[in-house]
Amino acid sequence: MRMMTALATVACLATPLLAEEQRPMITVTGEGAVEVAPDMATISLGVMVTGETAKAALDANSAALATVIGQLKASGIADKDIQTSNLSLGPVYDYSSSGGAQNVTGYSASNMVTVQVRDITSVGAVLDASVTDGANTLNGITFGLQEPAPHMDEARARAVAEARRKAELLATAAGTSLGPVISISESGSYMPPIPMAGMAFEKSDAVPVQAGQLAITAAVSVTYALGQ
Repeated sequence: MRMMTALATVACLATPLLAEEQRPMITVTGEGAVEVAPDMATISLGVMVTGETAKAALDANSAALATVIGQLKASGIADKDIQTSNLSLGPVYDYSSSGGAQNVTGYSASNMVTVQVRDITSVGAVLDASVTDGANTLNGITFGLQEPAPHMDEARARAVAEARRKAELLATAAGTSLGPVISISESGSYMPPIPMAGMAFEKSDAVPVQAGQLAITAAVSVTYALGQ
């Protein structure tokens, strides 16, 4: 008797689950995008020098970079926004001799720093001042947002709205109605940085910089129940 009662209880519990699994459903994807002007830039710049000895090259490089960093700080860049990203020191070879022998003619020292510029309007001035004080290598600039979360949330909301629009369209075309949400998942959100190519450069009167627009995207997958 107890066994029959237990089986009956399991059957009662399973019935709603089976009904839910057999309920008509529709799954759609939605994408949302938001375009916003960047409000910060990340710059990779530095100094490359050569010397007759490794010590001479490194000393000259260190002195030049110290001046550049001092100018960056004078331009309003905080200590936390300046980070050493690459330091290298190595021989410079001359391959022009007969027989292809490698002759060391000196040493090259390179030191790069990554700089966060939080005032987007000062990027050109920061670059110009850095070059004036010794920076001779620019590996690139990328533009981004200091607070991306609100814009990403807006893109997500647009993605959900787009998913519902598609689901309602399909349900109507199929001659049925759209029911409640069964499940929802985010397929991904993306805010690609805007890059500018690296270059070696010399002092100029002005460094033109165009930040453009960032495209923030989000995608969701939503499953809806369909009316009977």
